[in-house]
Amino acid sequence: MKDRKYKHRVLILGASGFLGNAIYKELCPYFKTFGTYHTDNKLLEKNSHFFQYNLEEDDVFEILEAVKPSIIISALRGDFSAQVIAHSHICDYLKSHRDCRLLFLSSANVFDGYSKYPSYEQDKTLSHSIYGHFKIKIENMLMRLPKRQIAIIRLPMVFGTQSPRIQEIKELLNSKEPIEVFPNLVMNVTSDSKVTQQIHYIINRNKTGVFHLGSTNLVHHDEFIEDIIKRLGTYKPVFKRVYTTNDERYLAVLPKTNVLPKHLHVSSDDILTELAV
Repeated sequence: MKDRKYKHRVLILGASGFLGNAIYKELCPYFKTFGTYHTDNKLLEKNSHFFQYNLEEDDVFEILEAVKPSIIISALRGDFSAQVIAHSHICDYLKSHRDCRLLFLSSANVFDGYSKYPSYEQDKTLSHSIYGHFKIKIENMLMRLPKRQIAIIRLPMVFGTQSPRIQEIKELLNSKEPIEVFPNLVMNVTSDSKVTQQIHYIINRNKTGVFHLGSTNLVHHDEFIEDIIKRLGTYKPVFKRVYTTNDERYLAVLPKTNVLPKHLHVSSDDILTELAV
């Protein structure tokens, strides 16, 4: 039998992390999909589609040359300066491989310097956090490449049954420790299952540009966390309410120019339904 013909060769950088792994599982049946992992993993060592990659020691170029991807998805985590160097090498690769595209997972934190309104795709980025600054630095680097090669995907807080945020909430509940909430923070949210569907659509339809993949509605951080806990079981949570400002502070990414089809929209209630046990 001949090898099945795949439309794309996809390389997911950070495929062993929470979101990277969810993307791998979504795309694997449809594309020739490869991934990187950091920590020693006996199962992944035996998988010829996975490459061990230490962000601070290894050159990403070697993996790019080995895989020859038509789609690169960056879901990397780790040392910020090492990530900046890795992405500059990816940019060099893209310049010499014009048929390759990069999907970069960015964050709502590129707007955490603004607080009075939600943010849209064409808004100017401004951050007061180290994390936001780092994401902006990579975004600016990518913006210099041809638009047809780049998709910048800005995400709000991502939840999911296996997400680090939910695992942390469960641990705090079980140890009866206080859970930090921000009553004045207005945000939107998403889930791993919805993000992976949206990324699949972006790849399939050859979409490029900037995407804001958050829920269509806004929620208060404290109320949303309380709603999550109600879905997780019968608990008596202890909350530590943190007020960083007297006014409402927005950290929300909403779409205006790159709006996905309705079946790919998500609301905060959809995410709560996913988390129900």
